[in-house]
This record gives sequence, C-alpha cells and structure tokens, in this order.
Amino acid sequence: MFFRKRKRPEEAERKEVPPGLWIKCDGCGELLFREHLPKSLWVCPKCGHHFRIPAKRYVEILLDGGAFEEEITSDLKPGDPLGFPGYREKLQETQRKTGLLDAAIAGTGKMGGIPLVLFVTDFGFMGGSMGSVVGEKFFRATQRAVQDHLPLVAVTASGGGARMHEGVISLMQMVKTIIGVEDLNKARLPYINVLVHPTMGGVMASFASLGDLLIAEPGALLGFAGPRVIRDTIGETLPEGFQRSEFLLEHGMIDMVVDRRQLRATLIRVLSYLKEPQYGTR
Repeated sequence: MFFRKRKRPEEAERKEVPPGLWIKCDGCGELLFREHLPKSLWVCPKCGHHFRIPAKRYVEILLDGGAFEEEITSDLKPGDPLGFPGYREKLQETQRKTGLLDAAIAGTGKMGGIPLVLFVTDFGFMGGSMGSVVGEKFFRATQRAVQDHLPLVAVTASGGGARMHEGVISLMQMVKTIIGVEDLNKARLPYINVLVHPTMGGVMASFASLGDLLIAEPGALLGFAGPRVIRDTIGETLPEGFQRSEFLLEHGMIDMVVDRRQLRATLIRVLSYLKEPQYGTR
C-alpha cells in the first residue's frame, strides 16, 4: 500500500517568485522591491546608493512633465569611419537594446517653468563614450542655447570617455565641445554640469568639467584615468574614496554633491538665481 505524502501548509501556499521582482543594492546588499525604486528615483532607501539610470529617465526626473523636444539632433547616426572590426555590429546591437541611436540625447524643455537646453549621455550605450555623434550633439546643443538665449544643463554618465572605435575623430570632439562651451561663455549663458557615476576620460577632460557650476551625485566616480590604472602606474596606495564625488568636493574640484531626489529642486533654485527676463524670448 502506497501513501501520497501530504504537503505541509507552508509548502502548499509557497509560490515561485517571478524573476526580476527584487534587486540587490550594490551599496548595502539589501534586497529591494524593484517596483518601489521609481518612487525613490532609483536611490536605495536604506543606504542612499544611487543606481545607474538611462538618459531618458533623467529627462523624466528633471523636466516639467518629462516634456522634451529632441529636434536639435534627433537625425544624427554614427558611422564607421575607420572600418573598425565589429564596430557596426556593436552599434546595431546597442541601438536595439537601448532604443537610442547613440550615447547622448539633446533637446529643449522646461525646468520649474524655466526654458532650457538639456543634454544627457547614457552609460548603457557603449559606456556613454563620446564619438563624432555625441560631440556633434553637444555642440549643436550649445548653438541652440546661444541662438535662443537659453541656459544649458548637461548630465553626463560617460565612463567610456572618448570612443576608441573612431580613433582621432573621437578625440577631435574634445576640442569641438570646448568650442561650444566657449560660445556659451561669450554669450554669458549659464552652463551647469551634473556629473553622475561614472564620468571619466575624454568627456571629463573636456565639456563635463567646464560648467559654471559642477554638481555631482553621491558616490560618483569622476576623473580621467580610473583609480586602478593610476595605482598600477605610480605604484602607490591611493587615499580612501579617491576620485569619488565626495573626495573631489573636499578638494575643491566640484561645487556640490546632491542626492538625486533633490537634484531637480536644486537645479530649479540655481537656474532661478541665474535667470534673466530675456531667456526664451528670442
């Protein structure tokens, strides 16, 4: 005679947890309910760790109603000027995954009712690296700001620096973007940088570090070469927190470290201080 083993009550009620329902915080290791994170703008409520988010989410967070006119550069697509092996395939795959044509978006919108030009890079697209398209998008953003007499806010998540697949053409973008910043200076227009994790290499060495105000998210890695490269090159132990936003603030390299949950309010306050009556009227 055979008897069927009866399930214990807790086994009978147990259900499989759908994949992706929970996410582990890289800062404190806490398991967080993924659906709750958008409410905290993808900041861990336990330790304040800032999760990496795509460019379009910054648009939603910062601009009034998330309204964004991307007509400035929406038609730009990357090429393969050097015939770099596998580059075209990598571009196509990344475009499919991210829904972006390249690693930056640029357009116009309002923040607290103040018209402005917004430029944002996306780490999810080849590390947010700067090739010819990213450089051209930033330059056109500066020219639009000058044309319409608007402030420019740039949010950078570009750990990839200058894109090696385009060789010296990508390095030329450093000069082009600096020229755009100089045009803003000549027009006496506010230029604000928001540096998020990570902003490195040729991006940090050009337009990302030239703002009138440099704001960083907490814990962001900011610099040219990374800490590991520097340590292995000079053969010395680096200070704790080296190249993180708090370290740079302490040493006078940036102006503010602002939690993402206060970022929009901070930018609106700064822009209102700098606002002129003629913004957006030309």
